[in-house]
Amino acid sequence: MTDGPDPERLSALEEKLEAKRKANAPQPVEEHHLSQAQAGWRMVTELVVGLLLGFGLGFGLDKAFGTLPIFLIIFSMLGFAGGVRAMMRSAEEIAKKNAETQD
Repeated sequence: MTDGPDPERLSALEEKLEAKRKANAPQPVEEHHLSQAQAGWRMVTELVVGLLLGFGLGFGLDKAFGTLPIFLIIFSMLGFAGGVRAMMRSAEEIAKKNAETQD
């Protein structure tokens, strides 16, 4: 009988375990951030989409009811307000992310 475990087998087992640990280790997460230009385009897009949706809905309702300028004006204003609100929400989100990364 042997006195204890074989050191060569133990070191081989340790190497195999270390290789498995490295293979299963979580990969570093790449931080996704918006550049200032991307954030600006995002906000402009939100504003334009809000305006176009409001204009389209208002125009469609005016055509359906035969009251051309009324709903067009009302929904264009509502679309603008919705676009500005979406822009402000995006700006707050970007500011919050920037504050978290600086801490």
